[in-house]
Amino acid sequence: MSTLLELRQKFRSVWLLLDERTRRIMAANEAVSLGYGGISLVGRACGLSRKAIAKGIRELQDGVMPSAGRIRRPGAGRKPITESDPQLLEALEALIDCQTRGDPQSPLRWICKSTRAIAQQLGGKKHPVSHMKVAQLLHGLNYSLQSNRKTEEGADHPDRDAQFRYINTTVKRYLAQGSPVISVDTKKKERASSEGWFVQRETVPPGQESEAP
Repeated sequence: MSTLLELRQKFRSVWLLLDERTRRIMAANEAVSLGYGGISLVGRACGLSRKAIAKGIRELQDGVMPSAGRIRRPGAGRKPITESDPQLLEALEALIDCQTRGDPQSPLRWICKSTRAIAQQLGGKKHPVSHMKVAQLLHGLNYSLQSNRKTEEGADHPDRDAQFRYINTTVKRYLAQGSPVISVDTKKKERASSEGWFVQRETVPPGQESEAP
């Protein structure tokens, strides 16, 4: 019977060359060959859980093969959070509807809440979610992240909400005159410490946008 040290040496020689599934299959094959107690011994040698090794044994017995280019079978892996929590998106929309500034019919609407604050509020409503996932969901709702304009001394702008009100008023005035409105997204070397999210309704038909040189 292979000893723990021998098993570790065997796994160590090829472990970095294997992917998730082939590691599981190799561990399963060793466990089967060892017989009783093999799963525990192999788990100690390679670090895989008993559950993973048992899954590999089932795959060996069933002859399961993934599709070309796949490590997991189709449909495997973690489900999107909107599937595991179907009410999450609805809860997010209800939350930002209460906090969104601006006329619903205006070309610009904005939220003066950070993604961390929104995630915390959703967690309080029994929808645990990370701030990064909140950012992804907001992008899906056509909101985009806008950094604060900074003063010459480098401090945060004193009234972020006023910036958005000014932009919204200006955009509405130009649209009423029949003048084009161009949205320009620029990158800044220095990032403000707090941020705001806004959604802009498209006023130029797709394919007709123009970019400044």
